Amino acid sequence: AEDEITLFEKEMKEFWTELKSIYGTEQINQTLALRDSCKESIRALSEKWSVKLKEGDQMIDKIKEYRDGILQQSQQISENQEHLTEIKSNLNQEEQQKQDLTDSIQELKEELMKKKEIISSKNKAAKEKVERLCKSKALFEERLGLEIRRIHNEQLQFIFRHIDHKDPDKPYVFTLAINEQGDYEVTSCTPPLDCIAEFQLKVRETNNFSAFVANIRKAFAALSYK
Repeated sequence: AEDEITLFEKEMKEFWTELKSIYGTEQINQTLALRDSCKESIRALSEKWSVKLKEGDQMIDKIKEYRDGILQQSQQISENQEHLTEIKSNLNQEEQQKQDLTDSIQELKEELMKKKEIISSKNKAAKEKVERLCKSKALFEERLGLEIRRIHNEQLQFIFRHIDHKDPDKPYVFTLAINEQGDYEVTSCTPPLDCIAEFQLKVRETNNFSAFVANIRKAFAALSYK
């Protein structure tokens, strides 16, 4: 626009010089008035276009600002989507871990139930053995001078007397339990016998409990003579 104005002014000067050589003062004054009018129109047009250019620059700045805002929002949306994808992945992993934990708990429950059933069965068998032993109490007391007592944890205490001739009331004691495997187990022996482990192993193999008790009494008797 400035180049056009400069070119126009140059043409006007040339026109004015040529006009002066052809026309008189009146015509020149009219021409000057026309020229001034043209200049004013050009000035007003220049101001108008200057304002338009400034508005255009402001509009471009706003467009750039709006574009940068859109780019920033797009980047934020992209980051949010990535974060959402990560959250979904973590949720899936947690759900799988929860399922695995539920399965493990169920397996443990089933295993615990089986163990409870096994323990219950063993306890039942142990109680039955203890009951059978208690039923044999009268026989042992009569023939062997033996007293049998039921003590804590379903154990039986066997008390022999009339072994030591010098002290017939002296007690010789051993305590018997049924272990987790359902086998006889001597938990204490007073006075101690070196052969008790051998007797215990033999009764587990033969299940001949009467012979087991008789052998222990013989061992106590042999000990009393030393």
